[in-house]
Amino acid sequence: MEGEPLCILLVEDNPDHAELAIRNLTDAGLVNCLFHVEDGEAALDYLNNRGRYADTSAYPRPHLVLLDLRLPKVDGIEVLKQVKSSERLKAIPVVVLTTSAAERDLAMAYSNYANSYLTKPVDFDSFSNLLRDLGFYWLAWNKRPLG
Repeated sequence: MEGEPLCILLVEDNPDHAELAIRNLTDAGLVNCLFHVEDGEAALDYLNNRGRYADTSAYPRPHLVLLDLRLPKVDGIEVLKQVKSSERLKAIPVVVLTTSAAERDLAMAYSNYANSYLTKPVDFDSFSNLLRDLGFYWLAWNKRPLG
């Protein structure tokens, strides 16, 4: 893992939330590459190297997926189901990062093998701190097998 570029796939349809996430993760120096898609269909295309994301050198396998639940085209739970049912993708940590604190959403995410479920704080500083700590945990502190 040492020297390997750390990549995140951010699946977020709210441009303000996406910009804040990108800025905070980049400013913390946690990632070498961060790809942002705005809907669930694009996320699945990226993860499965389909269509415009077919070039794996340009669109590498992410080390972490940050996944909103309320997405156009394909919702976040369906993206999560497909990722965690794929032998090729299931080892990628998927962190649900959403505004929903609903018990039903939380239960659905974990029943489909989300690695973590975080509710986006409403204030800027709390959201920034959450993203920084999240990045450190999954990309710097957490250990995972090579490959």
